[in-house]
Amino acid sequence: MTERSITHSTFTLEREYAAPVATVWEALTVQAVKAKWFGDVDNQPANWTIDFREGGREYSSGEFHGLISTFDAIYHDIVEHERFVLSYTMHFGDKKLSTSLQSTELEPSARGTRLLLTEHGAYFDGNDDGSSRERGYAELLEALAEVVEV
Repeated sequence: MTERSITHSTFTLEREYAAPVATVWEALTVQAVKAKWFGDVDNQPANWTIDFREGGREYSSGEFHGLISTFDAIYHDIVEHERFVLSYTMHFGDKKLSTSLQSTELEPSARGTRLLLTEHGAYFDGNDDGSSRERGYAELLEALAEVVEV
């Protein structure tokens, strides 16, 4: 029998980009642009859709290290060029890894754009503790820089 548990974790990442807010916003919200930096750009998920509107969903599912990885999100709040809030559940193979609430905030800065990403996660049954998710998002925010700072 599997031991059941929930580990809670919250992290906040801050990053400045030498790019206008509108450019960073587009890279975060338009699938064709997001595909240039999000995840494995050489191996996009077999099934990936983004319906970026309040109540809309983002869904991706594809093979990752021999198992199917699934990201299923709902957008709850969107203020164009300022913020968006989503909740999502991650599965890896047949294991539900986590459910999270994430907010992304953008504001003009002297360099261009300041991005603040905050995530509150519930990680299930010892499959994760949030530290790998924080590292993963930090790497993604670095990859975003390669697209918007051109």
